Amino acid sequence: MNLNQVTLPAVDVAASVAFYRGLGLRLIVDALPRYARFECPDGGSTFSLHHVAERPSLSGVVVYFECEDLDARVDGLRANGYTFDQLPTDERWLWREARLSDPSGNVVCLYWAGDNRRTPPWRVSE
Repeated sequence: MNLNQVTLPAVDVAASVAFYRGLGLRLIVDALPRYARFECPDGGSTFSLHHVAERPSLSGVVVYFECEDLDARVDGLRANGYTFDQLPTDERWLWREARLSDPSGNVVCLYWAGDNRRTPPWRVSE
């Protein structure tokens, strides 16, 4: 099994397309104003947006994008006008994370975990 994609709600799909393209995702399906799909620059995962009439209430969902160049990427995004809720921070679970929200209020975490993403010291053995 492999995760194909995550789809998020977007009140203004065009504004969200600009936001995610600015993060570095490649637009591969443009069905504006209702839908858009992206491809991550590394790996085969896709990510999509679908139109909703109003902003959903806080769902607790966080979308994570792994960035080996996290600090430089955050600096570049800030220089381009992106506002972060959390700048890169070393977390106790051995990931370095930065957080921001997309135009519809969906939470996005840019992070770098290296080997700790799949093999943290507390990984369960089968």
